[in-house]
Amino acid sequence: MTNVSHSQETKATCPYCGVGCGVIIEHDAQQVLGVRGDPDHPANFGRLCTKGSTLHLTAQPMLQQQVRVAQPSLRKTRLSADTPRQPASWDETYAYLADVFAATIREHGPDSVGFYISGQLLTEDYYVFNKLAKGLIGTNNIDTNSRLCMSSAVAGYKQTLGADAPPACYEDLALCETLFIVGSNTAFAHPILFRRIEDARKANPNLKMIVADPRRTDTAQQADLHLAIQPGTDVALFNGMLHILLWEDLVDTAYIESHTEGFAELKRIVRDYTPQFVADTCGISVGDLQKAALWFGQSKASLSLYCQGLNQSSVGTAKNAALINLHLATGQIGKPGAGPFSLTGQPNAMGGREVGGMANLLSAHRDLANPEHRAEVAALWGLPSVPEKPGKTAVEMFDAVEKGEIKILWIACTNPAQSMPNQSLIHAALKKAELVIVQEAYSTTATAQYADVLLPATTWAEKDGTVTNSERRISRVRPAIPAFGDARHDWQIAVEFAHVLEQQLRPGLPTLFPYPNAESIWNEHRESTRGRDLDITGMSYHMLEQQGPQQWPLTTGESSGKARLYEDGVFPTASGKAKFFPAQYQPVAEPADARYPFRLNTGRLRDQWHGMSRTGTVGQLYSHAPEPCIQMAPGDMARRAWKDGDLLQVTSRRGTQILPAQASAELQPGQVFVAMHWGAEFVSGHTGSGQPALGVNSLTLPVFDAYSKQPELKNAAVKLLKAELPWRYVAFAWLPQYAALAVQAALRSKLAQFPYASCVLFGREKQTGVLLRAAGYEAATSELLAEIEAQLGLVGGDVMKYDDRKRGHTRRIKVSRNVDGTPILSAVALAGDISAEVWLKEYLQGEQSVQTLGRLLLLPSATPPAGFQARGKIVCNCFNVSETDIQQTLATLSGSADEVLSLLQAKKQCGTNCGSCVPELKRMIASL
Repeated sequence: MTNVSHSQETKATCPYCGVGCGVIIEHDAQQVLGVRGDPDHPANFGRLCTKGSTLHLTAQPMLQQQVRVAQPSLRKTRLSADTPRQPASWDETYAYLADVFAATIREHGPDSVGFYISGQLLTEDYYVFNKLAKGLIGTNNIDTNSRLCMSSAVAGYKQTLGADAPPACYEDLALCETLFIVGSNTAFAHPILFRRIEDARKANPNLKMIVADPRRTDTAQQADLHLAIQPGTDVALFNGMLHILLWEDLVDTAYIESHTEGFAELKRIVRDYTPQFVADTCGISVGDLQKAALWFGQSKASLSLYCQGLNQSSVGTAKNAALINLHLATGQIGKPGAGPFSLTGQPNAMGGREVGGMANLLSAHRDLANPEHRAEVAALWGLPSVPEKPGKTAVEMFDAVEKGEIKILWIACTNPAQSMPNQSLIHAALKKAELVIVQEAYSTTATAQYADVLLPATTWAEKDGTVTNSERRISRVRPAIPAFGDARHDWQIAVEFAHVLEQQLRPGLPTLFPYPNAESIWNEHRESTRGRDLDITGMSYHMLEQQGPQQWPLTTGESSGKARLYEDGVFPTASGKAKFFPAQYQPVAEPADARYPFRLNTGRLRDQWHGMSRTGTVGQLYSHAPEPCIQMAPGDMARRAWKDGDLLQVTSRRGTQILPAQASAELQPGQVFVAMHWGAEFVSGHTGSGQPALGVNSLTLPVFDAYSKQPELKNAAVKLLKAELPWRYVAFAWLPQYAALAVQAALRSKLAQFPYASCVLFGREKQTGVLLRAAGYEAATSELLAEIEAQLGLVGGDVMKYDDRKRGHTRRIKVSRNVDGTPILSAVALAGDISAEVWLKEYLQGEQSVQTLGRLLLLPSATPPAGFQARGKIVCNCFNVSETDIQQTLATLSGSADEVLSLLQAKKQCGTNCGSCVPELKRMIASL
């Protein structure tokens, strides 16, 4: 940390995806002033994506006051879901919790409690929670949202290579000759890695990039070969490629014989995966299948990147293992530029796996089912034993809560009331639980509303500990500013509660939690890894401070970790050999049929993160995807005479949600896509039964993989009907920074009073606006609209009003003056006829003068004023460059695609900062 004037800098790690980018936090020791990429961090070398580069905007004091949990609160008697919690001290809260836990365990046993934690916790947090559940309480009912993210990757590695360890590293992106990306829109989900891919392709024009994805995403559009396979056919694709590799004699027989086992059985299986069968199954051409196989097999170094498209599946383990089979069969592993490389979704899903923070694991990649492993952990913790009964995994845990088997549920740093599949069951479980504890930084999550006990936790810029990224690299997370309010570190809360609970469960015995700080926890975790595949006994906080992030394994006496695993062909299995997995293609768990003819896929937006509890507080991050929608193929929309903006009722066998339609050339016929982020906090309404709609995950499928227990979130069957909601309403306003998020939170309670409604932010930097959109069968009551408009500041004598009550049309316009006295729009509400929204919203967001518009502001007309031109969506968030800006500039440029891109960047700056928009810029150039 250095001190320059009153400004200081602290190195930390980005709290978003598993790339693990280093950040430098600029602050004054009390508040965050800015953030930039750490040029010395080997994951990103100073680069940050749109989410990382706006981190400082999520930590502004006025924002924090509106959304952070500031102190503990609890309700000891739940009369109804609306019974308010009362503020409490930490000591009072711990005492209450310990009493309830002890009584419940005495009456119903230790398995009557469960912990659902998060891949966004630090390793130290994870370790303590794992010990609290399995060591002190004696239950394996502890699982994590990583179950929704990476458990199939874990199972795939263990089934084939013997241990949960990605064998490759980021440097391999620059060294491979063929890059095979499967089930990952890397350009959106891991933007900084995609920058490294762009660099590698520029340095090596011969590098071949293959992308297998049902959607033609920004990643797929940059590929040399896009395999637009049908959803769920990945195993058939990989087995078909292996069939061709065998036929073309492109397998490495010597490697197979020396370093693997089980190939004969797999060879018999893939014999049936002929090119024509696979092409028909996957919906691709035989030629493209053969090209992919030959590129992969003939390459001197083939690297595979994969993520949720493989993992979030009822056959996710088979998908992962079948891809790994390709690498083992060709010897494409354990050497530079090669290997099967799973991309981690969350910032510390890897760290959670390392400490065994899941229902079937123990510390240091030990298996709960192994008696020797249980004995080793018991000895380390100073206990006679740890429980052997398997714990409930994520979906199973909420099933058990709903059935009354689990009485107490402790949720930390995750939002299952938005992110879990089959949301109706999740909400029913949270209502039924006898006690719900939510440990959270943000008060605005859907899950926080169910908390009987709400515990304030620290968040990024306040936390202290470590995380592990996708390439097994451990980085420090350092605090730059004090904890907000009375918030405490996640590990600290667990330790302090454990001390109180020990007095009832282990009176008179030494504590199991002798941890004065995060480093002491990490040191115990380090000892648990001794002799294991992830041995870090040669690592220390001091090393991380002095030498920077380090990869495991790094054993005692070594000065650096291993960049690549299995270079000697020896694997952590009983025989020392890798095992081929006999993967067979199985049709999807819920195929489309006559009643539910569309296949729903979910995935990430470029500029949002998970349930948006953090990114959703920054208006700027809505610019690229301003509102919820359901995307579908243009031909599917045309055949039904649907157009962009039409409201569609999307229904699966589990739930229903109304969403605006949006045509997308990325989608194949019969497929639809909804971003995973749109939960009930941002889009809702009420269903025909009067129950609130619960967002995208009210539609998704809870069936899970038999090995990994990871649920199928990628492939649900749905039907679409046009929602006949003739009455429309939209209201939007600039709001003071100290009030915008509080207003948005207040408006969320109004969403379910309409058949359809959404509420989002807009803005730039520190300027924030709120937009609410709604639709109904008939006009909403004037009282409801008055409440909404009062929240948005549409009250008082300076508000212009137009009312046509007979036709149900109303209009509210508020004009303010900017700093130089120019009259501009500050708030607008339109009901009934909302056609003028198109240009009124542009006038307001662009802060254009309305000096000459006069009565035009009140006329119900879709015709904009003379000279008006819509900017279109924002493509470059860093410099606020719109689609229209770019198209107009491109019309003036000429040259090769690369030359045009360089000229465009020079003129408009787009793509010159974080680079997240570069794939879209290339697509726009290619379409000229």
